[in-house]
Amino acid sequence: MELLADLVERGLDCEQGVLVILDGGKALRAAVDAVLGPVPVQRCVRHKQRNVLDHLPERDRAGVKRRLRAAWKLTGHDAALKRLEALAGELAHPHPGAAASLREGLAETVTLQRLGVHEQLWRTLSSTNPIESMIGICRASSRNVKRWQNGDMCLRWTAAGMLEAEHQFRKIIGYKHLAALAVAVENDLVSARADTSPSTTSPTNTTTTTDPAATLAAAH
Repeated sequence: MELLADLVERGLDCEQGVLVILDGGKALRAAVDAVLGPVPVQRCVRHKQRNVLDHLPERDRAGVKRRLRAAWKLTGHDAALKRLEALAGELAHPHPGAAASLREGLAETVTLQRLGVHEQLWRTLSSTNPIESMIGICRASSRNVKRWQNGDMCLRWTAAGMLEAEHQFRKIIGYKHLAALAVAVENDLVSARADTSPSTTSPTNTTTTTDPAATLAAAH
């Protein structure tokens, strides 16, 4: 939570929405809700695939892997979600652990489809691989450091590693569709805020107003 709060304090603007892509860490997922609000979250399909397959015997992994990838490649949100739910149902009896793993956060593995993201852009944003590639370069840059003196030294080496990684940055696949994604994310956030905000409808006035003439007539 401190990491996200620090990003906001340093200028991360979430008013128009951000798309968060993360693995299955429950603490990080809870921190997103607490700090960033109801922003759209895409769960890394590679982490989800790995977690599901870990619950399966070797003989069943290849087939389930193919079905997972085929479902996630569907551009239609409802179709992809339905196919994944069907797979979870089939796994429930023979492999309950795999089924539970698949169902956990299942809807967030198809957030990009729900937002209508172009399939080219989906290839980049459906996993945390891009950021993990940068982290790998940072680790490689500091691999010869044997003695870490303090936190400032760690930050300096991390910054140096990120600058090194920057030389390998390329335009992401589907970058031309980023503008459409930004609009979709903003609209999704507006909708989510509307769903979670309390009703502002004024209570109906039930007081009955009596016509003075009718009151006078009743008195006589």
